[in-house]
Amino acid sequence: MAKPKTTDDAELIKEWPLSTAATLGSSVRAKGILLEIRARLPLAVRKSLEIEAGALTLAMAETAKSAFRAASAVVSNALEDIESLPVIPREIQDILTMSTTERHRWLSDGRLPSVGTRTVKLRGRARKITFHVFDPRVVEDILDRDLVTVWREEDAEATAEKRRRAALKAKLTRSLKTKAKNPSKPDADHDDASHSKPLGWEEFSRDGLLR
Repeated sequence: MAKPKTTDDAELIKEWPLSTAATLGSSVRAKGILLEIRARLPLAVRKSLEIEAGALTLAMAETAKSAFRAASAVVSNALEDIESLPVIPREIQDILTMSTTERHRWLSDGRLPSVGTRTVKLRGRARKITFHVFDPRVVEDILDRDLVTVWREEDAEATAEKRRRAALKAKLTRSLKTKAKNPSKPDADHDDASHSKPLGWEEFSRDGLLR
């Protein structure tokens, strides 16, 4: 089969526009869709599929009609349910403009629901990695309701409250240590009344025993 050509010199070209519902407005998500569909194509024609101006473009030489038709069918079939393709970590971070730390925290406390995990083998390595994936419609809902802003405000309030409690606890600890080092002295007036004038002092003085 002839080597796949670029769109500049290819004679067979077909395009599939990607909807916003599919990409969720993310170029990272669009690239992820491209890679997902490329993985379903024969290795020899994968590079013939590219993404340009928000559309998938398949470009091949005129001599590769059979391969072109087969690849076109694969792409068309893959795009039928592409809007339900699970969102992977790097995509959701781009869509919701969140950091890796935020993703882990919100996933851990349940605010960011996962629909399962996916395991892939890294290219050229024996090691595999497993990561959570997300429902695109849930991600879209979070985006539309601007929940990331709400979550950040909640986190800021929780952090402030945690610091306030820590400061109060530290103050109480210091107070207890100070009291332990400096125990309170007996009441001076009570001490004078009970020790400077023993019982019977007036009678003792009147009888002249101190003269």
